[in-house]
Amino acid sequence: MTVQYLKTAIPHAPERQIELRDQVTDILLAIEKGGEAEALRFARKFDNWEGDIVVTPEEIAAATQRLSPSVRADIDFSHDNIRRFAEAQRATLSDMEIEMAPGFFAGQKSIPVLSAGCYAPGGRFSHVASALMTITTAKAAGVEFVAASSPPRGAQGISDEMAYAMHLAGADRILRMGGVQAIASMAFGFFDIPAVDTLAGPGNAWVAEAKRQLFGRVGIDMVAGPTDSLILADGTADAEVVAWDMIGQMEHGADSPVWLVTNNAEMAQQVVDMIPVLIGSLPAANAGSAQAAWDNLAEIAVCNSREEMAQMADRYAPEHLHVQAEDLDWWLGRLKAYGSLFLGEETTVAFGDKASGPNHVLPTSGAARYTGGLSVHKFLKTVTWQRSTKEAAQRVAEVTARISRLEGMEAHARTADIRLSPRR
Repeated sequence: MTVQYLKTAIPHAPERQIELRDQVTDILLAIEKGGEAEALRFARKFDNWEGDIVVTPEEIAAATQRLSPSVRADIDFSHDNIRRFAEAQRATLSDMEIEMAPGFFAGQKSIPVLSAGCYAPGGRFSHVASALMTITTAKAAGVEFVAASSPPRGAQGISDEMAYAMHLAGADRILRMGGVQAIASMAFGFFDIPAVDTLAGPGNAWVAEAKRQLFGRVGIDMVAGPTDSLILADGTADAEVVAWDMIGQMEHGADSPVWLVTNNAEMAQQVVDMIPVLIGSLPAANAGSAQAAWDNLAEIAVCNSREEMAQMADRYAPEHLHVQAEDLDWWLGRLKAYGSLFLGEETTVAFGDKASGPNHVLPTSGAARYTGGLSVHKFLKTVTWQRSTKEAAQRVAEVTARISRLEGMEAHARTADIRLSPRR
């Protein structure tokens, strides 16, 4: 493969995670030992929050009343799309039964976990869409109790928009709490929350590390890193559209890589020239994040063919993969590694981030090579069952006994032997 790079990322040493890991371990141990009181202490320290942790129904009602009808309508629209997509996903999963031999039946069932904890980031941005994506999907899967948490922002706590979105999505309890202390509180079962079976939702490095350390004790959706996005574009693509789509994802932060892979050098150069100008038109805070991501992490590569472009995309395995090229059906059939795929100029990653329906909690850092994003499946357990008549069990028992003895497992063999005994 011959690839020409018009822009490459600046190499940097891998981040040291040891200090973060140890600090998260200490916080989790302290909270588990000290209970709610210790979780509250960390909330005061890290969230700068002295008020009540649990959002009451009266506060939710008041927040709803303060929202304008247009804001509520937009949140309702997004929720409806997310809910309908998640319910359609759930409908694809069906229980099944097969008769392995006359009288011997086996099957599978999909059973939702009993409780889930959903986290919505609230640092530089208040991620209302993340609340909708996680809570709505858990409820569509059939989870009985869903706890939700987001960091307080200022004197009010969580925003009216966040409170409304969490309530609309179906949260049974809402916490004003962020970081490790929020993850621990849901996992350990504080503030009248049943200890959750699984945790979901994006967050900063502290949240991701807390989920990683708790995995096994509880389920998690994934360990997510900084968001990333790759655009595949040919000569039919509009350079300005491509540039803005790249900037839209670089806005997340200085650690958010974005890549353009194309077979058209002229269009690629237009994008290179255009991006700094477009970034300069953003508000200062947004521009600062996008400029840092552009300077340090963005890459633009020119390939000889669309097959080479597809090979690069499969190798990067991006969280978001956006095709702005001819013959979209070819790309849909060819591409193999991505968290979510956006086909054509009339879609954009921001649609998926906010309102179109498919989930935006997706694998990052190349994890799309082996996993997909958040879906109803993450809140469901696929379990199996079997039953048999005495006659149908005979052949299975004979084979089981022989294989058990072949492996040296005599007690296993005897559990099969006893089912062959004439006295039964």
